[in-house]
Amino acid sequence: MRLRAVTIGLALGALLAAGSTLAAERPPAVETCLGCHGIPGYKNAYPTYHVPKLGGQHAQYIVDALRAYANGERPHSTMHANAVTLTEEQIQAIAEWFEAQGE
Repeated sequence: MRLRAVTIGLALGALLAAGSTLAAERPPAVETCLGCHGIPGYKNAYPTYHVPKLGGQHAQYIVDALRAYANGERPHSTMHANAVTLTEEQIQAIAEWFEAQGE
C-alpha cells in the first residue's frame, strides 16, 4: 500500500512539473496573441470576421505574417500595433510556440 502511495505521489509530481514546465515555456508575448487567437470560435466585433486559431500553424507562416503586419504589407491596425513592437526573437518564439500546440 505504501509503495502504491509513493508511486501515485511521484506520478502526480511529474504531471505537475510537466505542466509548470509547459507554462513556463510559453513566451510572454504569446499572452497578447491568445487574447484573440486562443478563443475558439472568436469573431472580431467590427468588421465582423472569424479570428483564426493559430495552434498547429506552421511557424514560418506566423513569422511571415507578423513581419508583414509590422511593415504594413498586411493591413490590420490591431495586428500592426502588436507586431511592430515585437523583436525578431519574440516573433520566432511566438511562431515556434504556436506550431508546437497542434490543432
